[in-house]
Amino acid sequence: MNARTNQVYFNTGRGIKIQSPSRFIIKASNEKEASLKKLGLTDAECEAAVVAGNAPDAPPVPPKPAAPSGTPLVSLLPLNKRPRRNRKSPVLRASFQETHLSPANFVYPLFIHEGQEDTPIGAMPGCYRLGWRHGLLEEVSKARDVGVNSIVLFPKVPDALKTPTGDESYNENGLVPRAIRLLKDKFPDLVNHTDVALDPYSSDGHDGIVREDGVIMNDETVHQLCKQAVAQARAGADVVSPSDMMDGRVGALRQALDCAGFPDVSVMSYTAKYASAFYGPFREALDSNPRFGDKKTYQMNPANYREALVEARADEAEGADILLVKPGLPYLDIVRLLRDSSPLPIAAYQVSGEYSMIKAGGVLKMIDEEKVMMESLMCLRRAGADIILTYFALQAARCLCGEKR
Repeated sequence: MNARTNQVYFNTGRGIKIQSPSRFIIKASNEKEASLKKLGLTDAECEAAVVAGNAPDAPPVPPKPAAPSGTPLVSLLPLNKRPRRNRKSPVLRASFQETHLSPANFVYPLFIHEGQEDTPIGAMPGCYRLGWRHGLLEEVSKARDVGVNSIVLFPKVPDALKTPTGDESYNENGLVPRAIRLLKDKFPDLVNHTDVALDPYSSDGHDGIVREDGVIMNDETVHQLCKQAVAQARAGADVVSPSDMMDGRVGALRQALDCAGFPDVSVMSYTAKYASAFYGPFREALDSNPRFGDKKTYQMNPANYREALVEARADEAEGADILLVKPGLPYLDIVRLLRDSSPLPIAAYQVSGEYSMIKAGGVLKMIDEEKVMMESLMCLRRAGADIILTYFALQAARCLCGEKR
C-alpha cells in the first residue's frame, strides 16, 4: 500500500492492479439502507484487501436500547437457561412452534333440511339449516375455496317421518343419502362424514330404541344402526361416525359394511362422548331433544377419566379407524389421554355450546372472537387432536388463509 496516495496494489499474476480502498466503503442511502456496488474483484482480491487491513466498512453496532427512567440497576441473575431467548422475535417463535393449525385439520359440520331456503339457527349465530339442493352446495364450495374439504352432515328430519324405531334412518332415498349423492356428483374428492345415530329420526329423541319402561335397547338399536351405515355408504359416504354410544356398535358396523361390499369406508367412533350440557344449541338446530329423561345411561359421566380408556380399547379391538372425543375444549385431558394411549388418529368435536359461547362473548365485546376462536382450536390440536369437528371451520380457515370477511 502506498501511504501517500492511499492506494492498494494487488499482484494478480497478470500484472499489478491498483485499487483505492475508498471504493470498499459502504454508504447508507437516504432511506438508511446499506448498499454496496460490486467492484468486479475476484475472491482472492477481496481476501487480499482484508488481509492487508482494508476490510469494507459495515453499519455500526446498534446502540443498546435505553431503559425507562427509574429502572433499578441490578446485577444479572445467575441463569444458565433463559427460555425467553427462544421467544424474543416473531421469526424465532415461528421456528420453534410445536403445534400447527391448518384447514386440512377441520371437518365442517353442516345442518341440512328439506326446504329450499337456508334457515338461521337462533342459538348458533352464523349457522343455518341449509337447503340440501342449493345452500349446502354453496357452503361446501366456500369451504373448499379455503382448504376445508371434509364435512359431516346432520339432518333436520320432518316430524311426520320420525318413529320409535327410527326407520327413516336407513331410507336410501332419505335426506342424508340424497345429499351425499349430490355432493359426490358435484365434488367427487370431498370427504363425506356421516352421523350414525337414531335421535334425528326417533319420535322419542333418543339415540336408540326406547322400551316402554324407558330403557334404551342396545342390541336392537345396533341392528338399526348397521342398516343406517350401509345406506350411507351405498350413497357414497367416506366415513361413518356412530355417535350413539351403544355397546358393540363399532364391530357390528364394521362387519355390516364389509359384508355389504364397503371395506374401504372408515369408521370414526364417538369413543368418549360425554353426557354434556354443552349440546343444547345443537339439539335446537335439529329439533331432537329427548322427549323424556336424559342420555346418561349411554353417554359417559363427565366426572370419569379412566372410563375413556375402556371405550377406546373396545373401539380399537372392534375395528375403529378414528377415535373421537366430544365435547372438545372442556375435555382436553381426555383428548391427551387417547392421544398418548392409542396409535389411531384422534378427533375432537368442538360442540355447539363451545361455539355459541365464543360467539356470544364476541358480540358482547367481552372477548376478541377471532383470537379466542383460533386459540381454542390450537389448544385442541396441542392436546393431540389430528382433526377437529368445528362450526368455526369456514371462519377459521379464512383467517388462516389471510382472508377476513
